[in-house]
Amino acid sequence: MLQVRRDREIHREEGGWFTARWHFSFDRYRDPDQMGVGPLRVFNHDRLVPGATWPMHPHADVEGITYVWRGSFRHADSLGNDGLLEPGAVQLMSLGSGALHSEQNGSASEPMEFLQLWILPDTPSLQPAVQQRQFTADDRRNRLLKVIGPNETDPVRVHQDAAVYVASIAPQIQLGHSFGAARAGYLYLIEGGLQVNGTSLQTGAAVKIFEEPQLMMTGERPSELIMVDVPLHYAPVGVWARG
Repeated sequence: MLQVRRDREIHREEGGWFTARWHFSFDRYRDPDQMGVGPLRVFNHDRLVPGATWPMHPHADVEGITYVWRGSFRHADSLGNDGLLEPGAVQLMSLGSGALHSEQNGSASEPMEFLQLWILPDTPSLQPAVQQRQFTADDRRNRLLKVIGPNETDPVRVHQDAAVYVASIAPQIQLGHSFGAARAGYLYLIEGGLQVNGTSLQTGAAVKIFEEPQLMMTGERPSELIMVDVPLHYAPVGVWARG
């Protein structure tokens, strides 16, 4: 089953120095019908003005994922990590407890955009740690590029039976993805025009995917997407098990 969400149906937040699309309930936005998909709890598309900084803040029992879409993303945290990530980069910060981090626009003259996802881990109170990997546009061209997964051999490893894919699809190119039994997913069309199992999507649209054995994606226009494959059912741990 597919549940399509058009761009106009996704919450928009204007903060002056940032503009955000919050796909699921987050901060002051609350919608009981939009609480995530499986262990995917947060999915935000954030745009920061030049020089903007999202101040240091904590999280608990979260696998915080960043996908840099445009501009220069500067990361800083209380573990002493710092540095710039360019478009195509993926970062995962395991935030069990006791660590702070911030998101910053690394440019004083250009805006920056990134996707931020929270996947809830399968283990509580993980030791805070950062993994990151720089990918190029060619790496994802006309293929589903797996950038995050649960296995030691995956480019970036997440503490959950989940995977994240990105793709750049040219017109008339078709890509497929098989979901296993009791699996779910979330696909976001960052830019372009795409058919997903025969349904036409345009920039900013998203699809919730529930127990759909096969997903077929065909480019209508040059398209950029990110997709998450997660278990449909999972056991919340740590702070998430208390609510």
